[in-house]
Formats: sequence, structure tokens, C-alpha cells
Amino acid sequence: MSGAGGTPLQDALSAVLAVAARAGVAEDAARAEALSLAAAVAESAPGAPADWASVTPGAGTQDFFDSAVRGRRWRGAPTAVLTDLVAQGSPEKVPYAEALAEVASAACSLGEPTMRVIGNASVAAAAQLQAAGARRLVAGGLPGAGAGGTGDSEGVAGRAASPVGAGTSLGAAGAVARAAEEAPAVPERSVEELLAELDELTGLQKVKREVHRQVAVLRVEKLRSEAGLKSPTITRHLVFTGNPGTGKTTVARLVSGIYKALGLLSKGQLIEVDRSELVAGYLGQTATKTADVVASAVGGVLFIDEAYSLTAGELGADQYGREAVDTLVKEMEDRRDDLVVIVAGYPEPMEDFIAANPGLASRFRTTIAFEDYTDDELTDILTGLTEGADYELTPNALDEFKVILASTRRDRSFGNGRFARNMLEAAIGRHAWRLRDVTAPTTEQLRQILAEDLTDEEPGQQLSTDPDPGPEQGDTA
Repeated sequence: MSGAGGTPLQDALSAVLAVAARAGVAEDAARAEALSLAAAVAESAPGAPADWASVTPGAGTQDFFDSAVRGRRWRGAPTAVLTDLVAQGSPEKVPYAEALAEVASAACSLGEPTMRVIGNASVAAAAQLQAAGARRLVAGGLPGAGAGGTGDSEGVAGRAASPVGAGTSLGAAGAVARAAEEAPAVPERSVEELLAELDELTGLQKVKREVHRQVAVLRVEKLRSEAGLKSPTITRHLVFTGNPGTGKTTVARLVSGIYKALGLLSKGQLIEVDRSELVAGYLGQTATKTADVVASAVGGVLFIDEAYSLTAGELGADQYGREAVDTLVKEMEDRRDDLVVIVAGYPEPMEDFIAANPGLASRFRTTIAFEDYTDDELTDILTGLTEGADYELTPNALDEFKVILASTRRDRSFGNGRFARNMLEAAIGRHAWRLRDVTAPTTEQLRQILAEDLTDEEPGQQLSTDPDPGPEQGDTA
């Protein structure tokens, strides 16, 4: 592999697999998502595909980019396995999150990482650690910044998920072992706690009211059933409509936990997929592939992003998409007692999707609309993401962000919460570049994001600020 900073990907991958084995997670599942996370973090780095393939036997350049597409959702949200461990209250959730944070850090040693890769790694690592309630790791200093670690287990942000370490670096295996010893058993969260977390989200007032209403209806239905009273069958499946980055995945993750806490689901995990993970390359294979995905979601929520792509097209649904939908409808019926499906996408295409199959129309009767965030809400989201990664926006930086928002076109391609996440990822990269010649930066310098970090003043330098090119795969906020 190129580069000398961070934990080598192979070592970080081994640490992930060690925790997965203790947690009873299939090795293939843990390996696949760890490699996808690494690819998503490093996808803009020249030479990264070859370095990534060197630890992935039989893989090539196309496999790298396919994995990156699958992993982009995890740059701002917990991975599928971690989500499952959190839902179970597993004592391995913290070690697994820390092992994933090391994977994000190790991805910065792939190829010739741009400053954007550093930002990707910091935000991705913070997302995994926050989801598990993990303490942050001290993972070295900034590139070219001389001595790194402070010895403080809470660390400063650039180190907590620090992608490129020039100083002291905690080894993945050692960090995971210590976390495993320290991790206490976590009690399952109550409906009230999960609803409180929902209420704390920025904006989404109409969404919150609808989720509260759904919870009240389903709770009473369950109580009536337990009392032996007649009760109409209420479908639990949901349609989420809205533009990218409006919080749909975040709310779906909370809904999965709420339904479990209500006793409506046995596990409460969230499995997030799109068309590519349901449709196979040949007719006949799609049914098996879709059924396998549904089976993995039993006990929890299957979240299908851009579901309309299964039925949309110039000539309507293709044979593969139709096969996936038919299989989905059958599986929803067969597993109706322990499965919830949430489909998401733009409002108009989702109406066409539901109308395309009578089985869908009868099962998806509740639609929750997610509105775009206001400028003030996006500022709150950026502030929260920044604090979560252990950075701090200066007042001037906040003013600069508001100026940028005011001049940014708002159409269907606008990323909402993802726009804020992309801004932070790019700012963290510029922050690291700005401090590249500072031998011993202060804690304040390591934490503060300045106004200049939000704008690309020197386009000639390798400070890639490419927007997330993927479809909606992991809302932020």
C-alpha cells in the first residue's frame, strides 16, 4: 500500500473480523461492509483502487468502485452490522464501532489521498463511534504536523477519527481489545427514549407528529389484541417521500427501534438497500436475491431507497424490476408478523411506484412527507455534525456557511443534510492542509474550522471538494 499514515487496511480489517466473530456476525458480511466503507472513504484518491484490491483477493478496479457506491451511505451513518449490534444492545457494539473507525482511518493510506479523503474519514469514523456511544480514539496527529497524540482518551477531533497519523497511533487490535474489556452491557432503549431522540432531530416537525401518531395507533392496537378485543389490521409499512438528505434514513432507523420497543419486531435492525442490491444480472436470479435481502431484514425494517427505480423507466418496469417487486410483495405477506418495509424516494415517482402493483397499494397506506431543511436548520445540522466530529465552527465560519447557502441553488439535486455533511468533509480536508506546516498546533487550532476552510481559495492544489456523486444513500440528520 502507498502512504505511511494511519492503520494499514489489512490490520484494521482483521480487527473488524475479530469483533464480528465474538458478536456472532457472519465474516462475509463484516468483511464486505468494512471494505465498502474503506472504498467509499478513499474513492477520490488516485491509486486507491489498486491498493484496496491488494487486500481483496480477486478484486479489481470495478469492484472497488462498486464497493464505494455501496459504502457511501456509511460515510454519514452507521453500517448495517453496527446498526444491528446497536439494536440488539450487544456488548460488542463499541469495539465494532472502534474497529470501523480504524478502517476509515486506514483508508487514508490507500493511493495518494486528497484532503477530501481525510474529511471523509473523520466524518465516517465519527458516525460509527457516535452510533455506538463509543468514546473517541486517539489516533495520531495531522499530516506533517509532527508529534501527534495527547494521551487523552477523549482526544481532539482530528485525532478521534484521525485519518492520517503522524504521531502516536493506537493499533486497531489493541484498541478493540481494551474497548471490549470496558464496554458495559447496554439496556434496551424504551419507546419514550427513542421518541425523545426523534424529537431532538433538527426540523422535521410534520414527520415527528406523524411518527408519534403511528406509535399511538400501533400501541393501542397491540394492547387491544392482547386483551382479546377485535382490532382492525393496521399495516405497519411506510412510504417516505422527499428530496435527498432530508433525514429519511435517520428516521427509518429510529422507527425500527421504536417498533422493536413496542414488541412489534423481534430484533429492530435496519437493512438499507437500493435497486442494485435487489436486482440480479439474469432473470430468475432476482427473485432469489430479493428474497435473501428480505430474509436478512426479518425481525426489523427493510429500507428501500429510490424504490421507484424498480418500476420506473421509459417503457415502465423492466422484467428485473418487476420480478423484484413481485418477490417483495410475496415476502411481505409471508413474513408480515415480523417485518416492516419502508420505501423512499421523490414524491411523484413514489406515487407511480405504489400504483404500479396492486400488492404495493394495499400494503403501503401511510405516506410521510419529508420537507427540505431551511437555512437555519441546515446551519444547526452543520454545527451538530461538526461538534460530533470534535471540531468547532468559528462565528465567521458560520456566517460564511450562511452566505454559501444563500447563493446555492435549491432544486431536486440539492443535498439538504448531505450538503452540510459534504461541506464539513471538505472543510476538514482544507483545515488539515492549512495546518500542514504547523509543527505543534494547539488544541484550539486542531479544533477550529475557520471561514476560509469552507471555501476553495486555491483550486490549483489537490484539495478535492467533489460532491457526493451517489444517489440518496444515507441521509445526514
